[in-house]
Amino acid sequence: MLETRQLIREDDLNNDLIYPMVKLGGINMKKTLLMIAMSSLLSVPAQAAEVKIGVLLGFTGPIESLTPDMANGAELAMKEASDSGAFMGGSTISPVRGDSTCVDAGAATSTAERLITSDGVSAIMGADCSGVTTAVLQNVATAKGVVMISPSATSPALSTIEDDGLFFRTSPSDARQGQVLAEILKEKGIKSAAMSYTNNDYGKGLADSIQSNFEAIGGKITISASHEDGKGDYSAEVAALAQAGGDVLIVAGYLDQGGKGIIQASIDAGSFETFVLPDGMIGDSLPAAIGDDLNGSFGTLPGTDSPGSDKFETLAAAAGFTAGPYAPQSYDAAALMILAMEAAGSSDSSKFKGMVTSVANAPGEKIYPGELAKALKIIASGGDVDYVGATDIEMIGPGESAGSFKEVVITDQKITTVRYR
Repeated sequence: MLETRQLIREDDLNNDLIYPMVKLGGINMKKTLLMIAMSSLLSVPAQAAEVKIGVLLGFTGPIESLTPDMANGAELAMKEASDSGAFMGGSTISPVRGDSTCVDAGAATSTAERLITSDGVSAIMGADCSGVTTAVLQNVATAKGVVMISPSATSPALSTIEDDGLFFRTSPSDARQGQVLAEILKEKGIKSAAMSYTNNDYGKGLADSIQSNFEAIGGKITISASHEDGKGDYSAEVAALAQAGGDVLIVAGYLDQGGKGIIQASIDAGSFETFVLPDGMIGDSLPAAIGDDLNGSFGTLPGTDSPGSDKFETLAAAAGFTAGPYAPQSYDAAALMILAMEAAGSSDSSKFKGMVTSVANAPGEKIYPGELAKALKIIASGGDVDYVGATDIEMIGPGESAGSFKEVVITDQKITTVRYR
């Protein structure tokens, strides 16, 4: 946090060694000198400092193939602001990484505790998966009064969690993703589906949303069964799914662990040919692992075709990483923290938490990736910004993104965007 300067006290002006002329000029001279001294101090720019921001993501675990690009996205925004020299009087931002594991709540809370108490971070970009995000928020961040902005925790339960105004997310809730997937299933003429979901907050919340929305428009979920991550054999789970049957199998899991295992076991058994893949299953590592048997499968993940999306892809390529799933949302999460700190004139979470929604929404000049220096200068001069960012972000309700989704299909073992919704 920035240090606060001490103003000269009026009593100091009674010191004959420092201000001998004061005694000659009387009280009016003393007050004049006091005003001059105070004016000089107030005109000096804020002292530069180092602000630390935690990057809490699953560098190990079921989405570890996604997190490098996510971390790079967030750290790109931090570097951009630091290099501009326009952040809080020339202050710099240092990222401090921590492993959430995505699925181990104990490990995630321990890491968050370390980030805050030992590393001294002012805020946390993360966590990633919904279960560990909930655990960190409830057990660490809220108690210590530290802002968290998650790029990818999408459980509908997080919309109503008690957070003291400290929690935000740059991806839309799975309540919306369930609606979008249901619409796609109906458009493709799919009337029934079996569903397997990872046994945690993310999987259960998403599965419930998909089922309620699909059944509301006349579809049928023949079975909705959980699976555990990290198993070597999913034949028993797939047998139950196959017995229930369905036109497709929806896999609401993680691409690097249980979800991948369910798909491979289904292919090996000849149980299903087409798989529906929500956001946790989207990533290049899945088609690379499964092969051409995954071609024709389809799914959704948060995404937009806004001008900011193209700008971010260009910046990411120049920085040497891919604008993969949730990398744009990670850039936006970090950028919102940075702009909110500038607007509040402080890196203290209790002071800048109230500015996050303000800098994210109208009124103000629209700000895109690569324009953080411009935004910081506008804010410093007393102006307003409307951060559009990489994902066309608009904060609604309890600090979450209204968001949009892109529909994708696996073709020639590559993820191809069909359209945006």
